[in-house]
Amino acid sequence: MGGKAAPPRGGQEAPHILHLHSTFAAGGKELRCVRLINAFGAGVRHTIVSATPDRMDAAQLISRDIPVSYPQNVPSLQGAPTPGRLQKIARALAGYDLVLTYNWGAMDAVMAHTLFGEAMGLPPLIHHEDGFNEDELNRLKTSRNWFRRIALGRASGLVVPSEKLEEIALVTWAQPLGRVKRIANGIDTMTFAKKPRPDALRAVVKRKGEHWVGTMAGLRTVKNLPRLVRAFAALPDDWQLVIVGEGPEEDAIRAEADRLDIGHRLHMPGFVPDPARYVGLFDIFALSSDSEQFPISVIEAMAAGVPVAAPAVGDIADMVTDLNQPMIVTPGNDDALSDALVLLASQPELRKQIGQANRDKARAQFDEKKMIDSYLRLYASAMGRATLV
Repeated sequence: MGGKAAPPRGGQEAPHILHLHSTFAAGGKELRCVRLINAFGAGVRHTIVSATPDRMDAAQLISRDIPVSYPQNVPSLQGAPTPGRLQKIARALAGYDLVLTYNWGAMDAVMAHTLFGEAMGLPPLIHHEDGFNEDELNRLKTSRNWFRRIALGRASGLVVPSEKLEEIALVTWAQPLGRVKRIANGIDTMTFAKKPRPDALRAVVKRKGEHWVGTMAGLRTVKNLPRLVRAFAALPDDWQLVIVGEGPEEDAIRAEADRLDIGHRLHMPGFVPDPARYVGLFDIFALSSDSEQFPISVIEAMAAGVPVAAPAVGDIADMVTDLNQPMIVTPGNDDALSDALVLLASQPELRKQIGQANRDKARAQFDEKKMIDSYLRLYASAMGRATLV
């Protein structure tokens, strides 16, 4: 259950929040969750459960003074949604002040809360949706749409980061306007202002005269990083490709680089925490995903003053500055992504201009204070509290 927390200001007992994740790997939604947990401070207790218990990489980034526990005896979030199984999940939600669920992998818990929450006196629940995996890339599954409609019926809120997801929630999932809350992802933009050391990635050192195309992503199929390898292959020999992250697609990415005879220009240092220390080493930040919504990594690159080349998925085209928008290309088009990289690689002054414009926009619109304040108000309101901390 974690350590004892100091009571928050105002004399109320410290709230205890249960987080149910599809995975707690160090991806975008998990890193946002960590940022919020750290921002709430030691006056809030947290219990974190992952539907894939072996993917808990983000846990190492939670501040040590935060009271947090990782129970192993919670019913699995995966399996057939039978009444008996959902009832077991519902019992596990009792005793907390707030339940937070994340993505499709935790939707059975949302359904359990709707079916049994009133009878069991369960705490309020807020669900978060950040995007879709490979099985719903081209078309959302009708069965899942209906399941979400029903499951979300008693949720106190449905949080989405992007305009696209907001539309899906309102139209496809038929959620009432008052339940859907769009909160844009944010970061501590000022921490990205400092010029990084050439050895900030440790395993890969940026040498004089080198230029880097870089990305940060979980190495999953939906990120389609072999596409980025193909798009990068047209760049001159003084350009290197740096892919920060870990996951099951590592071998496929390396194999594609070897096939194109650029394996010696591909660097994969694994997951590296604290991107503010190294994102500024990238001369171009690139994504090649089949699906994104409002990727935090794009905001981080912008805050570091880096131009972005990416497919126009989710809200990416609206996130970057107007000067950067021509480099946000048709989704699924390898040649268009390659052309964007070649253009940026050949024009250092353009990279500088775009990078500065991106930095200014990130500081003006995507600083984390606005995001944190929005979550604080939402969570406190759901619990009927004047303040969370």
